[in-house]
Amino acid sequence: MKALQRLSLCAVLLSSLAFAGCGGNGPQDAAKPADTPAAQGQQAAAQELRVNLNTGDPSTIDPGLAEDIPSMSVARAAFDGLLRLDVNGQLKEAVAEKYEVSPDGLTYTFHLRDSKWSNGDPVTAHDFEYAWKRVLNPETASGYAYQLYYLKNGQAYNAGKAKAEDVGVKATDDKTLVVTLENPAPFFPQLVASVTYFPVNKKVVEANKNWAGSPDTYVGNGPFVLKKWEHKSVIELEKNESYWDKDAVKLSKLTINMIEDANTELSMFEKGDLDWAGSPLGDLPLDALDALKDSGKMQTQATAGTYWYVFNTTQPPFSNKKIRQAFAYAVNRKEISENVVPYKSTPALGILPPTMAFNPDGYFKDGDVETAKKLLAEGMKELGISKLPEITLSYNTTEVNQRIATVIQDQWRKAFGIEVKLVNKENKVHREQMKAGNFQIGRASWIGDFNDPINFFEVFKGGLNTSKWENKEFLALLDQSAKEADPAKRNEILKKADAIVMDEMPAMPIYYFTYAWVKQDTVKDVVVDPLGFIDFKYASNEKK
Repeated sequence: MKALQRLSLCAVLLSSLAFAGCGGNGPQDAAKPADTPAAQGQQAAAQELRVNLNTGDPSTIDPGLAEDIPSMSVARAAFDGLLRLDVNGQLKEAVAEKYEVSPDGLTYTFHLRDSKWSNGDPVTAHDFEYAWKRVLNPETASGYAYQLYYLKNGQAYNAGKAKAEDVGVKATDDKTLVVTLENPAPFFPQLVASVTYFPVNKKVVEANKNWAGSPDTYVGNGPFVLKKWEHKSVIELEKNESYWDKDAVKLSKLTINMIEDANTELSMFEKGDLDWAGSPLGDLPLDALDALKDSGKMQTQATAGTYWYVFNTTQPPFSNKKIRQAFAYAVNRKEISENVVPYKSTPALGILPPTMAFNPDGYFKDGDVETAKKLLAEGMKELGISKLPEITLSYNTTEVNQRIATVIQDQWRKAFGIEVKLVNKENKVHREQMKAGNFQIGRASWIGDFNDPINFFEVFKGGLNTSKWENKEFLALLDQSAKEADPAKRNEILKKADAIVMDEMPAMPIYYFTYAWVKQDTVKDVVVDPLGFIDFKYASNEKK
């Protein structure tokens, strides 16, 4: 996620952190873990938190391969990084006891505390070095490898143009990790707290390539340990008694159900079978939102994320820019936001969410059918076709996605006189199909991983670029922005990149996310950050 003024906005965003039963403050310099009642030695009865994941099984729970909120949420529960947001939303030291930054901003030295893996092995700086280089290793094929391009020679190693030993991360001993960056990156501490930068146990990973697929072999270093995974049914985690900060963990058990139907999810909540329903992992029935809002039970929070449709730019007709623009311009986002996803969206006329928008008014007129028809005619003429081929819109199965697809299908029918075919698939299959390029228009989204616009733009390069769109000027601007130390000049560079991606339209923005959920009154300190991630480390559910 991002901002025009990176560090100052970061403070604003983090100060708006939403908590279940807790207020938030802006980030401060890393310091000792937050002082909590549990940390003071108070003993509480066994507490369980039951939530729902409406997308089915996570695509992976390997932190080095995780690319979506479901995958990252489980990994965040089972692992811990050098830094982590605390219960008050402050960026704090976690596995790192302290760290220093060189005056030029290029070198970070992390000093690790004593901590253990869930199998009893000590966590060392070598585990972090191994994990980061594993993500960058081209053989790993991690879609999030680009998140480590900030390391010196990180991108070169991932591209096969440098060796692992050339990468700017080195464990100088078991407790010291020295990191060298390609260019100064003020947001780097936020990255270090992200799932992709979590360590993995080298011995465990190399002993079994499927280590992250079973509780018997899943070894983490975080607040919880994986105890059960019944695929497409339930994931159960229990408190990790080997965790270095175990006194801050109040839950004895975290249960993640996998109910795809939003009505069933809400019904389970109302019957007391779930403690939390809705975002970020689940969903609330659209028809129930008004009543839930009026009752005062529903909580909402704007999130730095954009719901969009991606065009496969390698295949006609969406290899043509004007046809991509036509399909984007013809959509009436206001109708969708007000009638399909009320309380959970605002119309998106740009890729970047409002908190970081270079052009707050958007790049085109919403529902501009007249211009869309003109562009479609011009694009078809450029392709030398008099009739569009069959168009297919693919999406992962949820009530929201289905309703949105149906509305947009109707809008395109009225605008262009065409019948777009709708295809829905289970989330994991849908993601795999998009990665393989087996789609024409595909439902996707992006929620920022850290507070900088570059995070959104990098979706359109490398392994995450399912559109396969490539623009040399756009890529050059991204490279130029990485080397520009002046924030104002850097923003001007990124503003140009923003204009290019919105003109080329490899993806059409539809709405900006707003999370909505309900929780039982006993649930406290579940952290939902402004980027849309959820952390259960500090959660409690003390029932009387």
